[in-house]
Order: sequence, then structure tokens, then C-alpha cells
Amino acid sequence: MKVLVVNAGSSSLKYQLIDMTDERLLAKGLAERIGEPNESVLAHKVGDKATTVKKPLNDHAEALELVLSTLVDSEVGVIKSLEEISAVGHRIVHGGDKYNKAVIIDEQVKNDIKDNIPLAPLHMPANLYGIEACNKVMPNVKNVAVFDTAFHQTMPDYAYLYAVPYNWYTDYKVRKYGFHGTSHEFIANELANILGKKVEDLKIISCHLGNGASICAIKNGKCVDTSMGFTPLEGLVMGTRSGDIDPSVVEYIMDKKGVDIHGVMADLNKKSGLLGISQVSGDMRDVAKNANLGNENCKKAINKFVHVVKKYIGAYASIMNGVDAIAFSAGTGENRDDIREKVMTDMEYLGINFDFEANRNFVRGENYKISKDSSKVAVYIIPTNEELSIARQTKNLVK
Repeated sequence: MKVLVVNAGSSSLKYQLIDMTDERLLAKGLAERIGEPNESVLAHKVGDKATTVKKPLNDHAEALELVLSTLVDSEVGVIKSLEEISAVGHRIVHGGDKYNKAVIIDEQVKNDIKDNIPLAPLHMPANLYGIEACNKVMPNVKNVAVFDTAFHQTMPDYAYLYAVPYNWYTDYKVRKYGFHGTSHEFIANELANILGKKVEDLKIISCHLGNGASICAIKNGKCVDTSMGFTPLEGLVMGTRSGDIDPSVVEYIMDKKGVDIHGVMADLNKKSGLLGISQVSGDMRDVAKNANLGNENCKKAINKFVHVVKKYIGAYASIMNGVDAIAFSAGTGENRDDIREKVMTDMEYLGINFDFEANRNFVRGENYKISKDSSKVAVYIIPTNEELSIARQTKNLVK
């Protein structure tokens, strides 16, 4: 069974084709500049062999047609016929409070996705474009929606409710939703397999630390709290997002700078976080490089990031009455041994016996243990694979 995983952006279409008999990646790629005046580009990769196709693409349907024709191409393709594709799994950013698991897409699901556009206006229309494109190009193939928010729907009401007028929730759906759910679920299951235990028997803290970053408390296989909230702006310090902030700052800056709410929100989303403090970059690699060269603001940005990550780990250990395992994932979590070391320093109170040498000598791209055998809490690097998680859920629904 072969599953095509589609992640549609506003002007892009990212994809992977996975053979689910052995979970082998057959091909992956990215179509960019869809619908833009510049010529669109498809970057297609099979193993180490990369192919670039330049062609005008007016919409996502044309982009998908190009992707499919490339997949069956006699020279760079990996399948002989589109009939080999059994199903398509779609990454959908927001499922609201209605969807707590993946579902086969029908007209009702598409209508619900349309209704949730106000909750994620930058992402949801593009997600819908991807679905409509697949319906047009492959009308007889089943499509599955895998929601970023679904895994977090197990949070208790005291975790997802905000202390605001209750009708904000009942009338306007204002509540914590959380994101990166597909990643956190994948990480939890990987950890359980490594430890040889059932995920239902573990307390896990999953740290997805990339340009967008979130932490999830997973108890008995279910999310009980997560750092992102109504939008991905809440929670940790991120590449360009502020994370947690006093809401009164918004009104204060509006008055001081003479800007409207949209201007302040743009600053909080695009000019804050690591970029905001460092004034150099939102990329941890650049910030760390300049910190090592003596840039004081870059040092402050890193210290702030580490402080907030440590704070959330401690908080989540508290609400779960302990923790069995902690996982680091995504760009910074997987690749920055210096950041992991700073986060794990002075965490002995949790029963963590961190292996600083193993952490410095980690192997990129592999599940890797960075705690000592004597540690009461297992600490691992777990490279996340959201596409494989989407493919697994798609397979389970349509098989």
C-alpha cells in the first residue's frame, strides 16, 4: 500500500510518497511559487538523486498534476501508474474542538475545515486547496485529514480553558488548542517502542524545538497540556514569535508607537522571539554563532529560550506527578547539543542523570539516548517524522 502525504501551503505543495508495507520513503519534494507571476519550481528527490522542474503553475491542482506526472515519469519517477497510490493523507493545521483523530474526508469534513478558517486564516485555505486538488486529479482515491490539533483534544477543561468570560469559549471558540500534535504523538510512540513499554504506561515530556516550538505533557498516551494555545503564538520563545506575554503590552505598544492591533500582532509573530532579542536572526544557528563571538544580545536570547524551556519541563513534570522520559526533537532539539546541555543542566531534582559526553557525540538523524543508565528519567533525541505519522494514520483508516 502506497500513501501520498500532502502538506499544502498558500503558494506551495510539499509531498512524500511512502510504501507502507515497510514504511519506506519512495520520493519527496516541494512545489513552490504556485500562482505567482514568477515561474514555479518543483524540487523532486528520490534517495540522493534530485530533479528540478520549472513550469508555470496557476493553482494547486496544476501543482499536484505536475507532482503526479513526476512520480510516474519513466526517468525520475518511482511508480508505473497512479493506480498504485491507495490513499492521500493531508496535514490539516486546525480541527477546532470537533476532531480528536484523523478522518476520511467527505463534504461534511470539508465544510468543517471551511468553518475553521478564522482559527488559522494563513494555513486552512491552503490545506483546503490541497484537498480540492486531489479530488479533481484523483477523484477515486480516498483522502484523509490528519489534524495538528487532534492529539491535544484529550486535554482536560482546566488545561484548555482560558480564564476569560465563558461565552468567549462557547460563542467564539476561544480556548487552548495546541499544535505540532502529529509530531508529539509520533515522538511519544517512538519513545515507548525504544523503552519497550506501552505508551499508556508512561509520563512523557515531548520538546519539539524548531523555529516554531512547543512542549507537550503526555500522560498514559494522552496529551494533558501543551505550550501553544489558541494560536501558535503562545508558549515558548520561538524563532520570530514572542511566546507568553502580558496581553496589556499590546495596548501599551499601540499607544506608544501609534500603530494598530495588526501592526503589534505582526511584530509579535514576525519580529519577536530569538530575532527580537538578538536583533540578528530568528535562526538558532546564527544566534549561537554570534553569541560565541561575544554578541551580548544573542547570549540573552539563548538564555531566555533555555529558561522558558526549563520552566515548562518543570511545570509539566509537576502536573503529571513526575516524568519517565523526555525527548528533544525538530531542528534545534535534534541538532543543537549546546542548547540541550543548557536545558538539562541543574535538572537533577527531577531524577535526571544527564550524559553530557553522549550529548556532545550524538549521531544526527537517529534516535539517540543522552541520559545515563542510572538516570530515573530517560532522555532521548527523537528525530520527528510527521509525514510518516500522517501516512500511518491514513493507512489505518483506509486499509
